[in-house]
Amino acid sequence: MSLPQTPSFSLTGKRALVAGASSGIGLACAVALGQAKAAVTLAARSTDKLDQAVDLMTAAGLAATSFQMDVADISRTQAQVAQHGPYDILVNSAGLARHAPAIDTTEADFDAVSSLNIKGAYFLTQAVAKGLIAVGKPGSLINISSQMALVGGIDRAVYCATKHAVEGFTKSMAIEWGPLGIRVNTICPTFIRTALTEQTFNNPDRVKWLEEKIKLGRVGEVTDIMGPVVYLASDAAALMTGTHLLIDGGWTAD
Repeated sequence: MSLPQTPSFSLTGKRALVAGASSGIGLACAVALGQAKAAVTLAARSTDKLDQAVDLMTAAGLAATSFQMDVADISRTQAQVAQHGPYDILVNSAGLARHAPAIDTTEADFDAVSSLNIKGAYFLTQAVAKGLIAVGKPGSLINISSQMALVGGIDRAVYCATKHAVEGFTKSMAIEWGPLGIRVNTICPTFIRTALTEQTFNNPDRVKWLEEKIKLGRVGEVTDIMGPVVYLASDAAALMTGTHLLIDGGWTAD
């Protein structure tokens, strides 16, 4: 008799691309992957913040580089991934929210949010997969989705629509690329306290709504996403594809 061995959470020898990595959830994911021994490339539109993040990670002994990327610029993103890849791991944290009552949604807001959250995410995921397929490597592709990919929310019709779409293409890509060893999943957080969500937290009515919905009694912190992203990226999640990790404090348990 022999005891089973826990699959490794180490990412030694893996190359990871994290889009939207200049702050918030994206930066936390980059740090988590780096601490798990991946060589991490941080990408975002803001190069000043990227440079600061890379300096801090390097000073902490982590392997980190960066380049400027706008995920909504499809052709340039595809060229950058082809040039710098292949990447064993993708984490796409680039996203946009323009919240308003559905009756007040403008075409401009709909197009802007859809262009980044659906179209940009789709073609970035495709680009990384192409690089892996070209060299015959497996990989783990992760999009940061949302609990709003499973439910609806006040003033969030467009945002919910885009995140539901991400879940849809994740399942289809996982089916197509599974035989090649390429796993495709999402992480679906609840409200995470970042600079981008401060507007919500400054609204007393919204805070009351959050407190009623999150069963664990607190909003999320970026550190709540760091363990799950390492899990999905690693061999510990080797049989996980076409689905999501829901990090919502019990929001969707109702």
